Amino acid sequence: MTKGRLEAFSDGVIAIIITIMVLELHPPPGATFAELGLVLPDLLAYVVSFTIVGIYWNNHHHLFAATHRIDGSVMWANLHLLFWLSLMPFATGWVGDHTGESTPMAIYALVLLLAGIAYYILQSRILRLEGPDSVLATAVGRDRKGKLSPWVYAVAIPLAYVSPWISAALIVLVAIVWLIPDSRIERRLGKD
Repeated sequence: MTKGRLEAFSDGVIAIIITIMVLELHPPPGATFAELGLVLPDLLAYVVSFTIVGIYWNNHHHLFAATHRIDGSVMWANLHLLFWLSLMPFATGWVGDHTGESTPMAIYALVLLLAGIAYYILQSRILRLEGPDSVLATAVGRDRKGKLSPWVYAVAIPLAYVSPWISAALIVLVAIVWLIPDSRIERRLGKD
């Protein structure tokens, strides 16, 4: 498989994930703001999840823009990431339907943790192929955000049983940190 095919496949899977999430949204039963409030938790869960999946898509794009070679390990690592992202519709639906409940929030954070770990593995496999002097290695550097984010998700899991709202705040905080596009790779690609 070429790098282009892997990117196209990944884009398709991510598009399907977003489509499934939006299809799970249902309009309010009536036409008032009070009834809109009934579906607001689902809508907010969708907005957060859409943003997170979008962040993964954006970073995936940048990662592969700086990648020149792939092998079987990269393909499997990419599939591993897509597996955890494919659970986002399930986790989003559950947390939206059971707002303020501990276990759905803990599972949501767990899915995000495992997706974060999978992304780190994918990036590591590519870095192994590209080498320590590659554009990607230089751009990623120490990757503080990439290493810190899974730790925040890991903390959010048990905190969901203390307060699901604290757990949700941590998840949103990680999204905000990543929402500003990571320009390290773009800067490096622009120099070459």
